[in-house]
Amino acid sequence: MTQKYGIIGWPLGHTLSPTLHNSGFKRLGIDAEYVAWPLEPVGLSDFMQRFRDDKVQGLSVTIPHKRTVMRFLDEMTFRAKSVGAVNTIFWREGVVWGENTDVDGLIEPLRLLKKLPESALVLGAGGAARAAVVGLRELEVGEIIVANRTRSKAEILGHDFNIRVVDWEKRHELSPGIILNTTPLGMSGDMVGLTPWEGDFPTGSIVYDIVYNPLRTRLLNEAEQAGCTVIEGIEMFLHQGLAQFRLWTGRKYDAGKARKVLLEALG
Repeated sequence: MTQKYGIIGWPLGHTLSPTLHNSGFKRLGIDAEYVAWPLEPVGLSDFMQRFRDDKVQGLSVTIPHKRTVMRFLDEMTFRAKSVGAVNTIFWREGVVWGENTDVDGLIEPLRLLKKLPESALVLGAGGAARAAVVGLRELEVGEIIVANRTRSKAEILGHDFNIRVVDWEKRHELSPGIILNTTPLGMSGDMVGLTPWEGDFPTGSIVYDIVYNPLRTRLLNEAEQAGCTVIEGIEMFLHQGLAQFRLWTGRKYDAGKARKVLLEALG
C-alpha cells in the first residue's frame, strides 16, 4: 500500500515540499506519496484526528500550526521541546511524535563558514525564530538578539530563552555579525517586494534569509550589493527536509541531487 505523507499550513502557497519528498521517494524506490494540505487554523483538530484514523505516515508542519499542533501529539523530542515548536510529525511504535528539523536546516549552512560571528540578530518571533535561537546556541554564538514587528511576541521569545529584545524600529541601530530573517517578508506573492531590513548593512555581516521562494529575495540582493555574505533560504529548506526524509524513511536522500531538483523547480 502506498504510504501517505504531506504538509499542513495556511496559506501554503508555492511550497516545494512535495517536489523534494516525492523526488526522493522516486529516486530511492519508496512506494509513497507526499501531498499539500492547505489547512486553516480552525480545522487543525479535525485534521489531526484524520491523521490518526487514516494512518498518515508523516507530516510537515508550517505557519501557523507549528506551536498549536503540539497539543495533538503524544510525545515530543527533546529538541522540539527546547524550541517549543514542531515542524515534523512521525509515528514510532504506535505513538505520534513531534520533532523540529528546522534547527538542522538552519545551522547546516552556518557550519560551513570558516569563522562564525559572535553575534546574531533574529528577525521574527515565530516557530522558525525559536528554532534559529536553539540552533545558534548549539553553534555557541555568544550574543543573540531578537526583533519582531509585534514586540510582545518577541518578548515571549526573549523570556523563554533569556535573550535580549529590541524594538523593531531600532533594529538598524545594531551591528550583528549575522542578520537572520525568519519572517515571511520577501516571500513570493503579495510580500515579494518587501524586506525586513531597510537600513545600511553592518560591514562584513552575514545575511541569511529563510525565505526560499523566490531564491533571491530583495533582502539578499541588497545585502550582496552591500558586500555582505548571503545565505539563501533554499539551503535551510533543503536540509530541514532531508532531515525529515531520514526520520520518516530511515533512508538518506543525497543533498546534491535534492538541491538540483529544487533549483530546477524554482527555475
